[in-house]
Amino acid sequence: MSATRTPRASGLPGPGAGSRTRPIACWGLLCLVVVVLSACTSAGDSRRSTTGPADGAAPSTDASGGGAPCTTSVDALAAPPAGYRLVGTDVAVPDAQVLSAEDAGEADPAARLFAKWGLVVRAGTVVVLRVAPGWQDRARLGWGGTGAPATTATVHACAGEGGQAQWLAFVGGTWVARAACVPLIVTSNGQEDRVTLGIGVPCDKTP
Repeated sequence: MSATRTPRASGLPGPGAGSRTRPIACWGLLCLVVVVLSACTSAGDSRRSTTGPADGAAPSTDASGGGAPCTTSVDALAAPPAGYRLVGTDVAVPDAQVLSAEDAGEADPAARLFAKWGLVVRAGTVVVLRVAPGWQDRARLGWGGTGAPATTATVHACAGEGGQAQWLAFVGGTWVARAACVPLIVTSNGQEDRVTLGIGVPCDKTP
């Protein structure tokens, strides 16, 4: 029995089928081609939907996961180091009475002298620092190689791996037209704080 049914099961005409079996065979072949093409198209669509997002996706590059670039840090710390004081809750600055300033070689007259110091920021926060009103023509600042010295600097301290609480250190500093006690405004998480730094000269005890 199996020998007589095998030719028909394979789509081949049996003995004596004649011309009536040819349209059926052709129709079956056409259906097979359609099925194969559909399967190939589905497979192609599946590959596109799988690889497309993977190719276009990028790891989160800012503290909030919105895609803004992380500011380049030089170290990760468990806590602000000795010799630093907190400004608000997310920023630490040097506690020295005077930060030494040297010739910066900048064309900008407001950036004639430069005091290099590291800014320490709590990981997972975005901090905006700016020179206080009235100092826009006398001081500049910047950290993390974000570009030319400016009156405002934004630092994206991206969260550390594993979500562990830590602090990040950024290289930069303050530029001034001449040695002075420079007031800075620090904004983080909706909180605004003011700090003064002695650039080349000490600050008075009263800001």
